[in-house]
Amino acid sequence: MQRILVIAGSDSSGGAGLEADQKVIASYGCYAMTATTALTAQNTQGVYGIHETPSEFVEKQIHACVDDIGVDACKTGMLTSAATISVVAQTFRKYAFKYTIVDPVMVATSGARLLPEQAVKTLCDSLLPLAFLVTPNIPEANLILKECGQTPIDVKDLGGLKQLARAIHQLGPKYVLIKGGHLPLTAQHAVANSEDEKSIVANVLYGHDVDEVIELVYQKSKNTHGTGCTLASAITCELAKNGSVVSAVRRGCQYVEAAIKNSIDLGRGSGPINHFHSLQVLPFAPGRFVDYLLERNDVQSAWHQYTHHDFVNRMGDGTLPPETYKYYMIQDYLYLIQFARANALAGYKAKKLDDIAGAAQIVLHIRREIDLHIKECNDLGLAQSDIEQYEESQACTAYTRYVLDIGQSEDWLALQISMLPCLLGYGIIARRLHGMQSTHPPTKPNRYLTWINNYVGEDYSAAVEKGCGEWFRIFLLLQT
Repeated sequence: MQRILVIAGSDSSGGAGLEADQKVIASYGCYAMTATTALTAQNTQGVYGIHETPSEFVEKQIHACVDDIGVDACKTGMLTSAATISVVAQTFRKYAFKYTIVDPVMVATSGARLLPEQAVKTLCDSLLPLAFLVTPNIPEANLILKECGQTPIDVKDLGGLKQLARAIHQLGPKYVLIKGGHLPLTAQHAVANSEDEKSIVANVLYGHDVDEVIELVYQKSKNTHGTGCTLASAITCELAKNGSVVSAVRRGCQYVEAAIKNSIDLGRGSGPINHFHSLQVLPFAPGRFVDYLLERNDVQSAWHQYTHHDFVNRMGDGTLPPETYKYYMIQDYLYLIQFARANALAGYKAKKLDDIAGAAQIVLHIRREIDLHIKECNDLGLAQSDIEQYEESQACTAYTRYVLDIGQSEDWLALQISMLPCLLGYGIIARRLHGMQSTHPPTKPNRYLTWINNYVGEDYSAAVEKGCGEWFRIFLLLQT
């Protein structure tokens, strides 16, 4: 897990700043650490207050993270003052992070100034020369040039964006990414003069060995709050994971493009983007898929009927008529023959050795289960040859042939899904009936306790646990 340190300000509304950074880093499966440079009172409509963190405390936060956990890549955002910029520069020199991404946050999307102009010169002199990548938008890049005594560039086309990138590169960073979102272009790469002409957003990546243009389709959206922070953090994660600057920038741009496309309207101003557009969020803890299913309101009624019907309850209290039990044992024997065939078919369909071995183990368990049935039937006056003379009931034929048909016509996943409810149901029913022997003890010894104990035994319990694990694995596979 790559360790990402973000030195930036907090956004109380969650769309930009540290809050956006941490969402991005989490979505990339990286580990986020923070050094908070300021607290802001803001929302989608504006910034209403800034409470600056003393630079000395920012320094302590940085050292606390680096000295203990370590850092694979560092990204900066809102730095608030010349003193804080100096602290960050000292940190870069001291620790020599492999990847340092400087997002020169100066003005919020709403227009609020987030960095005093006098601090921009410190940024130019002390921080930019230490940056692996700097990611200004057009206004930020021109403000940097102005404070560094250079002539701002009036960008009118793609060539102007490239000229701006080269000018910032002369200030010392290894790579520069000029974000073109403030100046959408036409299909001919000129500045669009109307909404209808807006076709392309061009981001220019420039360095001593790189001169790339990443073009994205222009999206008309009011939900752009935090796009700069998000892009820089996405690139930081990509660099930490893969190392290629061109690939990292391109994939970071694509991440933001999708985040805007899949945004949800929140707030009355410039709304946030969707940082989790590509994540499948599970509504249950890992390994608890079956528990989640059985607790659903639309499942509980049917499952209760299955596990609490009269046959089951009377087996639990020992009042089930022997003839009914005898008929059940005959049909269950016939069922288990087909169930063994289905599991053998699952082994044939499996591609991994562990799955083949698992299917074989289940067939062996069914063999032992059938031996129990034969013994029980012997006690009822039936030999194995007698049992095999009986015809399957319509219910037995319907379910077993359904499972075998799925095994023939569908893949391994579908076959597992068709078989597992039976495996799970027997285990849950048996546990409940076993518990009844102590909570509601029968008035006389329970004739059916041997059957109950078979399905709460260690062997069968292990099979149920394995089956539930298969369900969770199947669920994950179906999501992909």
